[in-house]
Amino acid sequence: MSQSRNQTERDMGYRRVRLEDIATRCRTSLSTVSRALSGEKGVSHELRTRIQEVARAMRYTPAQELGGARIVLAISQVAMLDYNRYQFSWYVLQGLKERAKVLGVDLTTHPLNDNDDGALQALLEEPDVGGVLALTVDDSGFLNTVVNLKKPAVLVNTEDPLMRLSSVLPCNRSATRMACEYLLERGHRDILFLTHPGRRTIEQREDGWREAMRCRQLVCDDSRILTVTDWLPELAEQAVIARFRDNPRECTAILCANDSLALGAINGVRALGLRVPDDISVIGMNNLPQAEFATPPLTTVHLPVQEIGTLALELLQDMIAGSVEIPRRVELACAIVERQSVARIG
Repeated sequence: MSQSRNQTERDMGYRRVRLEDIATRCRTSLSTVSRALSGEKGVSHELRTRIQEVARAMRYTPAQELGGARIVLAISQVAMLDYNRYQFSWYVLQGLKERAKVLGVDLTTHPLNDNDDGALQALLEEPDVGGVLALTVDDSGFLNTVVNLKKPAVLVNTEDPLMRLSSVLPCNRSATRMACEYLLERGHRDILFLTHPGRRTIEQREDGWREAMRCRQLVCDDSRILTVTDWLPELAEQAVIARFRDNPRECTAILCANDSLALGAINGVRALGLRVPDDISVIGMNNLPQAEFATPPLTTVHLPVQEIGTLALELLQDMIAGSVEIPRRVELACAIVERQSVARIG
């Protein structure tokens, strides 16, 4: 079996089968597959039969069969705040909306707030609503509400700790472990973790840092964690100044739970008269646009944020179609983006 076919079959485990996948398997064009499945002329009987057999084997569901049900997109206040500040949620929503347009899906957006008064539940109970997507929602009450509705649901950029609901998110634990390993491979041993705790996904990022440090038998207790009360870069800057004012050589690197904190950390290091990366290296998480324009440009971890939205919608559509019944957690791999904020030492 060829490498490309292996890759295609691995992909089928976490996303909807597309016409492109059938075309690859049948070694024909996308337009030919489309004509064959829609009953149009211009395709030989043998090839049409082959395409139809492959489509059935791959459990392909035509988009027009899935576009009728309305989907509710519930967005948390955390996601809305992030949308305005740092664009992470914006990119997730872009992936969602672009795929919804292709599939002909009607998305109804519902911002969540503390005074919902059952409005969301009433919306979800409307007969033409086929399912719900929930962006960055950790509230256990909300999760219980969705579970009790018995409608298809997918959590986006979060997860259900009891695995009653499906979810799509970046693999946060491996992302920070990868970032920490990147620092370790460059000689760093004293690595602080700068974070704003609270969400489960951020706790997973902390876990990744701890795992990498423990593998090298390095100190990673709570004394090596620097916390702030929000994701604002100015809070990170203040925290770094306060931490390093009396001991500027306490660490050689700061691993930050997102790019915003990393940009603040760079400012804090420079305010102390130190240099990044010569004196202290800084690495971020998310690969947001502003990371590239930092001084120095920020080394970070790219999270596949648009793909999160795309795959979440496709997974929900599979659930509506009945081809996915058991809840699943889809975690997407991340990748290091090398720039100039990390130095090699030793």
